[in-house]
Formats: sequence, C-alpha cells, structure tokens
Amino acid sequence: MNTPNKIRWGIIGPGNIARAFAGGVAHSRSGVLAAIATRDPGKSGLAEAFPGARILQGYDALLEDPAVDAVYIATPHPGHAEWAIRALEAGKHVLVEKPMALTAFEADAIMHAARKAGRFLGEAYMYRLHPQTLKLVELIKADSIGEVRLIRSSFGYAMPSVMPEHRLFANELAGGGILDVGGYPVSMARLIAGASAGKPFLDPESVTGAGHLGVTGVDEWASALLKFGNGVVAEVSCSILLAQDNVLRIFGTKGHVEVADFWFASGKQGGTGRIDVVTAEGRQTVEVREQGWLYSFEVDAAGDAILAGRQEFAWPGMDWADSLGNLRVMDRWRAAIGLEYGIEKADGRPNTISGRRLAGNGTRIPKRQIPGVAKPASVLALGFEDFRTFSSGAILLDAFFEAGGNLFDTAFVYGSGYTEKLFGEWQRSRGTRAESVVIGKGAHTPFCTPDAIGRQLTLSLDRLQTDHVDVYFMHRDNPDVPVGEFVDAMDAEVRAGRIRGPFGGSNWTRERMAAAIDYAERNGRQAPGALSNNFSLAEMLVPIWDGCIASSDAGWRRWLTERQMPNFAWSSQGRGFFTERAGRDRRDSEELVRVWYSEDNFARRDRAIELAGRLGKSPIHVALAYVLAQPFPSVPLIGPRTLGELDDSLQALDITLSAADLDWLVNGPAPQRKAG
Repeated sequence: MNTPNKIRWGIIGPGNIARAFAGGVAHSRSGVLAAIATRDPGKSGLAEAFPGARILQGYDALLEDPAVDAVYIATPHPGHAEWAIRALEAGKHVLVEKPMALTAFEADAIMHAARKAGRFLGEAYMYRLHPQTLKLVELIKADSIGEVRLIRSSFGYAMPSVMPEHRLFANELAGGGILDVGGYPVSMARLIAGASAGKPFLDPESVTGAGHLGVTGVDEWASALLKFGNGVVAEVSCSILLAQDNVLRIFGTKGHVEVADFWFASGKQGGTGRIDVVTAEGRQTVEVREQGWLYSFEVDAAGDAILAGRQEFAWPGMDWADSLGNLRVMDRWRAAIGLEYGIEKADGRPNTISGRRLAGNGTRIPKRQIPGVAKPASVLALGFEDFRTFSSGAILLDAFFEAGGNLFDTAFVYGSGYTEKLFGEWQRSRGTRAESVVIGKGAHTPFCTPDAIGRQLTLSLDRLQTDHVDVYFMHRDNPDVPVGEFVDAMDAEVRAGRIRGPFGGSNWTRERMAAAIDYAERNGRQAPGALSNNFSLAEMLVPIWDGCIASSDAGWRRWLTERQMPNFAWSSQGRGFFTERAGRDRRDSEELVRVWYSEDNFARRDRAIELAGRLGKSPIHVALAYVLAQPFPSVPLIGPRTLGELDDSLQALDITLSAADLDWLVNGPAPQRKAG
C-alpha cells in the first residue's frame, strides 16, 4: 500500500469518543479524516460531527475502501478485537480505543494479526503522548521528590443512577469501571514505576483487588493494589457510580507530586496543565502550556510510526508489550473481584476472535493413524492447561483446529478441572467432538488407585460434555498396587465404552508397562497400548516433578521402536532449553539448570543450532522435528499460550529428518579411526 504524506483515517463507530478523535485528526499535522462507518448512516448529526468525512454504511464498507489508510476502532469494547483483526487483514493500519481488547489474550491475537499483516497497531491512551506526561516523567527521573515509594491514582465518576440500557452498565457490552477507566490509573502507575527504575514501564509482581458488582453484573466501583519489584506500591481505583477526587499522587522520599485529572493533560483543546511538586521547601507548580488538541498527539504519533514503517508507538506511547502488561493487570484485577462478562463465556462466544464461524479442520497440521485410535489424529497434540476463561482458551483452540489439529490433551487435575470444562464447552459450542481425538488422564497422586479411575473418569466426561475419551492414561503409577488391578480398572472402562481407544501409563517405567501388557495378555484384558512419558532431544537429568519418567535415552528408544509403542511426549522441546534464553553462562532458571544442563545436552543443543542455521529455522523447531521423526509413533504434546507460539511450533512441520540426522543430533559425528 502506498501511504501518502497525509494519513487518511477512517473511523468505525460514531460515538462520543469517535467525535473527540475526529477533532484530533482535524487539528493534527499528519492526518485527514476520510470516512466514518456506521450501521445507521441516516442518523442525524453525523455530517456535523464528522465534517468532510464520507459516511459509509457498514463497517465492511470502510475496510474495503481504498481511500482509507488507517482505521480507528471506536466501537464498544467487545468489538475491538474483531474489527481490529478484520481491519489488519484488509491491509489497514489500526489504532484501537482503549482498552485494546477485553483481555491480554485478545490483545495478543490482534498483535499476531498485525505481525502477519505488517501494519501499525496502537492502543489509544491519548494522555500518554501529551507533553505533560513526558514532563511528569522527567520530574521523576530528575529526583525532584527523591525515590518513588507510593503511587495513588483514581479515575472515578458518578452516573446519575443505574441505567441498565447504558453501555456502562451493560454486561453484554463489558461495562463497568475497570475496562472503561481503570486502565488509566493502571497505565500511569506502571509508567511512573518504570520511570523510577529507569525503564519505559514496569509490570507489577502482584495484583490484589476488590470491588462491588452491581445488579447488572458490572463493577460499579473497584480498587487494586499493585506491588512492583523495585519496591513501589500503587493504589489504583475506578468507579462509574462514585465521584472520586481523581488526583494522581506520587510519593517519594523527598516529597510528592500531585496532578489532577492527568488524562486531560492541558485540556481537550489545549491550554495549561499543572503539576504540583510538594517538598519541604514548599509547593512549586510546574505549568505545561500546550495549544495542541489532546487527541491530536496520538493521531500524529500513529502517523509518524506509519510513515516511518514502524508497527508500534514510540515511547512515551504504549508499545505492544506495554499494552499487554496493562491488560494483564486488568485481567488479574477482574479475576480478583470475580468479574467475567457473559460475552466471554461459551454461549456468548459462538464465533472465533475475528467474529467468523469456525472454519473446517485444516491441513497445515497433517494427520496420522495411531494404533488403536479409530480416526486419524493430528501429528501434534495441544495441551492448554494455562487458560482460566473460555474466551482466552477458545482463541488457541480455534486456531489449532483450523490449522488441522484435532488431538487434544486434557487431564482430571489440570486447573482443578477447569481445563476439561473449558474444552467441553468449546467442543459443544463449535460442534467438533466427532472430528476430535480427546486424551484423558486420571489417577494422579495422591489418588493413584484403581478405584479412582472410574470415579474421576465420570467427572471428566461430565466436564468434557462427552460420553467417552479416545485415549486414556493413568497420570502417575503406584508401584505399591499390583499392576493387574490398574489394568482391570481400565479394561472395565473400555468394555463400558467410556475409553474407545488405547490406554496406558503416563510416567510409567518400562518394567511396569511390560508387566501390565503381560498381565492383560494372560488374562484376556485389553493390553496397554500407549505411553505418555517425557521424550526430547535433551535428556531429563532429574524429574521436573515428583514421579516423572523420561523416555529419551537409548534404551527407551530401542524399547519403543521394537514394540512400536505410541508415546505422547510431554515437554518435547525441553521446556525452553532449546530457546535463546538458555545458555551455559546464563543460568537464570532454576528448573533449566537442575533438569537439563549437562554437557551432553548442550552438545545436542549446539548441533540443533547448527542444523537450524542450515535450514533457516530455530533450534526449537529442530528439537520438535526430532520428536516427530522417531521410528515409532511419537506424538509431541505442545503447550503454546499464544497464536504466535502456535505458529512458531508449526514451523517444525517443514523439517524432514533422516535416520542419520537423528543419530547425529543425539550422538554427534562418528569417532574417526586412526590409520594402521
């Protein structure tokens, strides 16, 4: 796209914030308002509110307009992610009104779309680009109040009454204070904590929150306490039914700073802003005179980035890491007060993050026939135990399925059962159960007994909203129990139709697996037909967790190959050992050092780096390709948290390794023989 010297802006959504932004465009040096999209173009007052702009019917019309370079998303919060992604896919640059999305997971999905599109993406916290904010940071860095210790900031106002029809009180529109105005004091606290540490921003180590949920299910007033690693503590609050003083106070060892309504800076249409510095010598007022319109600064900052070919705001604007950090705090704040909107739950999320229906099971991830499994299964299995809301988990589940993945790893203990519940809601919502291969696991310590298998499987199937699993593993072994009792318990579930494929052990030894197979064959039971042990190019030196078993050494590889035993390999990429952050001289992870650091493993990592360099890949791709290329059915369990991590993992599918490659990666060059 050939971008002119003036950025031609289009606006999606004609509300009050869109009008303020339009005024900013009109008083900017780099932008011009080209068009506004609305679902009701006949609404009175649009031409007056957006002078000179073409009024288009429907948001898609604006995205298809070649005379629009950049789009400002001004819809209610739930529409931010959908329309930002669609605009990026249409090749537009995008500025999203705060909050960028409902959660950090949604924001990350938007950023993923921006990376793929190669377009600018920014979050519109207008005060961050104003000269007054920069002046405040300069005062903190100049030691004007000494070392910062405490920050207090609020943004609270009182609506006349509870109005269920108003967006601020509408649960389906993600109303309430935290998402509407809570992000301002959070972003300011993170900015000042960062300035006190000589950094652009800091993310808090801990977030505790409290709040009041009203009759409409939104937060009417709420507060949070943020503790930063440099000792700074921040008290932030917001409200929509409570008027607060809205003064930013920054306390240091030599005094404090006060700024009223910091987000208005010197005024919406310019003026003089005040920063009061109070020390033992008295009160000094630092005035910031600025005639520029408040919203023009974000317009020009976005325009400068676009014209320079950058995808993110330059500081003091919020770059992507800053926006993600801010939303993570708000996510934790909402979780602390139990605020999850109905639109984030399964019934409110029938579509993907882009607002489209789930596409069919794709082909990027190939499938293979696993012995004992009725339907072909993807060569990679997805684990997803880190997600705690449907909306966050569904982003990854949708993308994995659309890429061709249909093998899902669940377990009774993951997330205290929430992972199974999330998957059950997803497969019901998306109608994917018939195409999916579901792995179930149960009988983890301390409930590793034969009678626990049936009881836990009953609960798991209820959570999963299905009547069977396709593969089942005991999550741990209990050598104090005769192996035949476990085989009998699992065989009974096979006969009942609740396990319809292979079963076996996760973290079982060869000896116990062999004994279980022998018992089954002698007693007319289904024999264990699958294993789920750690398997990786890097050999696990000691167990990551109690009771873990690794199957990566030569003896295990021979055993698995001879029996053609499927192994569903957890931690198949060495839990970060093959990424750039691991190194002989940078031992910042206790787990990496304890579990993976050995000369043999570093030699294998060096060879993976060498091969990756020849292939134009990363060593972590080679490590995953190694697991996929084994001469027995080897199924890596991957655990990406973001769409970027998922796409990165899939690059391993482009690598084909020969038997000689596998041997070289493990053992290195054959020793040279001496002549004679």
